[in-house]
Amino acid sequence: MSQLEKEILFTLIPVVLLIAGGILGIFRTASSAFKSMTLHFAAGVVFSVVAVELLPDMIKIHDPLLIVVGFVFGIASMLIVKQVTEKMEEKAANKDKTGKLPWAALSAIGIDLLIDGILLGIGFAAGQKEGTLLAFALALECFSLGIAVITTIQSSAVSRGKMYQVLIGLGIVFLIGAVAGLFLLHNAPDKVMEFILSFGAAALMYLVTEELLVEAHEEKDSPFYTALFFGGFLIFLILGIIL
Repeated sequence: MSQLEKEILFTLIPVVLLIAGGILGIFRTASSAFKSMTLHFAAGVVFSVVAVELLPDMIKIHDPLLIVVGFVFGIASMLIVKQVTEKMEEKAANKDKTGKLPWAALSAIGIDLLIDGILLGIGFAAGQKEGTLLAFALALECFSLGIAVITTIQSSAVSRGKMYQVLIGLGIVFLIGAVAGLFLLHNAPDKVMEFILSFGAAALMYLVTEELLVEAHEEKDSPFYTALFFGGFLIFLILGIIL
């Protein structure tokens, strides 16, 4: 099996966790405390991957201008995506959703998953180890997202069959982003990688601070939840050293 084929297999991990989280949401209501714990840990893991794996690769090329341009472009892109998805969610909230899928909200989630898939592709472009660690980090986020998707759909009173179809469809969206990232960035020149890694680092830091931790803090915080964030960071820091 080639390295590219192995990387494609690793992109399935977040998809599997997305579907698993959704199935859990179908058959059992996950507590807000459980979701908060998962998001805290996932945030620590993603932050660890950025700090330990992506940033050292960025500074190896020593091109400050490309780093600045990529970083600014990454943040700007995430802010634009956030604005677009918030408008979609507002439209969904103002409509009668009984018996209908909330397409606006699902579109917002789909855009989020597409971006996450591309970021995973960026991780593998940085290296096998970086991509593998990021795959597990994003898998934790996808698990929580799967629960959130089902929670959103259940309010529309649709059948379980449609719920499964939505989960599979969103998983395919993630795969499209990841595979696109893998093929477009495979063996990219150093200058391109400098820009892409800067973009990815900024986008992942945004993911941690403005999405994962914001959602995690919707539940009343506790020292244990905070410890999970640092635990996730430490575990993947050690894994990054020994792998």
